[in-house]
Amino acid sequence: MKGPLAGYRILEVGHMLAGPYCGMLLADLGAEVIKIETGAGDIARRMGRHHAGGHSVYFASLNRNKLSVTLDLASSEGRAAFHALAASAHGLITNLRPRAIKKLGLRYEDLKAHNPRLACVALTGYGLEGPYAERPAYDYVIQAMTGIMQMTGDPDAEPTKAGYSAVDNSAGIMAALGLVAKLAEGRGGQVDVAMHDVMLSQLNYVAAAWLNAGERPQRYARSAHPFIVPAQVFPAREGWLMLFITHDEFWRSFCEEAGRPDWVSDARYATIEGRRENRVLVIESLTRLLATDTAARWAERLAPRGIVAAAVDTLDNALAGDLAREREMVVALDGGGLKAAGNPIKISGFEPGYRAPPGLGEHNERILGKEAP
Repeated sequence: MKGPLAGYRILEVGHMLAGPYCGMLLADLGAEVIKIETGAGDIARRMGRHHAGGHSVYFASLNRNKLSVTLDLASSEGRAAFHALAASAHGLITNLRPRAIKKLGLRYEDLKAHNPRLACVALTGYGLEGPYAERPAYDYVIQAMTGIMQMTGDPDAEPTKAGYSAVDNSAGIMAALGLVAKLAEGRGGQVDVAMHDVMLSQLNYVAAAWLNAGERPQRYARSAHPFIVPAQVFPAREGWLMLFITHDEFWRSFCEEAGRPDWVSDARYATIEGRRENRVLVIESLTRLLATDTAARWAERLAPRGIVAAAVDTLDNALAGDLAREREMVVALDGGGLKAAGNPIKISGFEPGYRAPPGLGEHNERILGKEAP
């Protein structure tokens, strides 16, 4: 079925994760995304230990539903072919270094003569211009620079990164949003998305606490929330339980289920303010209580009461679970024997299709009308 972005042609000059993830999200929603690669191809084609359907699983997870053409953008012939594509396109995504973006002519100011309505997104580490522009930027480095590593993990542990590529994925989503906003505006121009900026933006209330009250973020044991108690993981008789109680009404319901009505009348426990002021006491009491049953059983008992609680699970169980199946979040890519995580955006009247990622230069003839130089 045609998606909401059907009819839009998007060029992608990207590699690895952030740019290709941006392009894939748009392709899932119906855009024609043409991935432009060198003769060697996106380095992601050679990433990882696993292959299926003739593709690196890493590459396949980021490049489904796209077309691939090979062009040497450093040559005059390749540049001319790219300009012809740009003239017919609505948008351009690139996540190369700023120097390469400028050298290859991938900014709006370089391309507006060929298509003044082209929306150009540059997804970089620190922006297209400025003293940091040419510094190398990777997910790990941005997590380190923006304070994310310093505030993650147990208090006595070393700085800790997120367990997945949080920066690259977040930047890809923001780039997609910026491009769609520009397409909705109907005017060409440059969109500048920096990974550094994206992560500072996502620190929202943590950043606001420092900017407005001088409060530095600190780590709390077992992933605890800075001011909501209880909101953290607890060891159960078997497994770990994530318990997150934001309102006193939920706290009263929890106490009823747990057989501790005294905690409803005790001022140290009864209110969110009391629990925050007596964090150590409350957490120690809950740790003893929750050890009396398994994490799975606690989650089962608390769910009917609307209390936010879940057993800490593994990725394989999450992918095989009822919720992932109901939400169609594990999908098969046509023609490749590959499986992948599906698109999370559910739109009424539209069901995305999932094509296998393209072979290198697979669509040269279709898009360029001839073999690429």
